Amino acid sequence: MIDEAAAALGAAGRVVVFTCAGISAESGVPTFRDDLTGLWARYDPEQLATPEAFDTDPDLVWGWYEWRRARVRQASPNAGHVAVAAIEARVPGSVVVTQNVDDLHERAGSTAPIHLHGSLFAPRCAASAHPAELPESAAASDGGRIEPPRCTECDALVRPGVVWFGEPLPEAALSAAVDACGDCDVLLTVGTSGVVYPAAALPLIAARAGATVIQINPDRTPLDDVCTFNLRGTAAQLLPALVRSAF
Repeated sequence: MIDEAAAALGAAGRVVVFTCAGISAESGVPTFRDDLTGLWARYDPEQLATPEAFDTDPDLVWGWYEWRRARVRQASPNAGHVAVAAIEARVPGSVVVTQNVDDLHERAGSTAPIHLHGSLFAPRCAASAHPAELPESAAASDGGRIEPPRCTECDALVRPGVVWFGEPLPEAALSAAVDACGDCDVLLTVGTSGVVYPAAALPLIAARAGATVIQINPDRTPLDDVCTFNLRGTAAQLLPALVRSAF
């Protein structure tokens, strides 16, 4: 099956690679709900990842995200991330869409991945959404609290540049992802549970537009029935083999 999937990939003129938590987990980046260990174990994610939480205790929320950024900085891109960048290099105009908020695709060589859920490394003003610079890492005080920086334009607090519970996906990012999926020859969906919408609809959009949909995942997902090929395994295992066979 991998040879047939590789043949479709190698013949494609337009490719979308859609990645989710599974690819980053292989680099040691915990999933969102698993990233509550140590002093953070007493919290529920919804206590830390909402606009209301930031309004109530911005130092606590910023401290958690600073801790998460530090963990991502310690991780390295894996063979799956490198293979995604290789697809981009081989197929001009290919698009990477990710639900992940880390920067591992960029560090592997991907030029401009579409971050559907934002990025840990793109903070913005809480009042105006003006992009902000990340400060140098600060040590957390008691309880993990770190005071957020201030916007250089209006002096409002700077918030993490991620999508929180109750917030919509960034309109521009979602629109670009939908357009790419509706106009691709092949869509690779990698490491997704297939249950988080609206992102989980992207493979469906591609399939309905006539694209070949290739899923890489160790387990069955709700997307199995719409995929042309279901390759059982991890991104770091299967993506390099797929790229070698395709190109």
